[in-house]
Amino acid sequence: MPHSLPELEQRRDLLAHGITELGDLRPGSITSTSGRCGKPDCHCHQPGEAGHGPNFRLTYKVDGKTISEALPTPAAIRKAEREVAEFRKFQQLARKFLEANAEICRLRPIEEESPTEQEKKRRRPSGKRSRVK
Repeated sequence: MPHSLPELEQRRDLLAHGITELGDLRPGSITSTSGRCGKPDCHCHQPGEAGHGPNFRLTYKVDGKTISEALPTPAAIRKAEREVAEFRKFQQLARKFLEANAEICRLRPIEEESPTEQEKKRRRPSGKRSRVK
């Protein structure tokens, strides 16, 4: 890992560029389900039958709720796999970007700055004591 401030800044720039190069992405997991349906006369209820499936789904969360999308074709499954893989790359790049930024913040020297107008206007506590009523 780079140790000097210029090396870390260069690493951060490369990571930011890597994030901009990512393709379509989205979070989630691809799962498959299989089983028996609710129709008693269906072939899936016959002895020795495997049942329905596998049925592939993309599952993810939105505002704390689990959303599940059907992936009905092999092309839809491949597309979702590419998007989820790209999201994993994004997560890894973002983690490394934050680590580099934290190290930059730790190494960057403190520079004395003149107070902003807002800071100048801040009320300073008075040395007077308040009267007790």
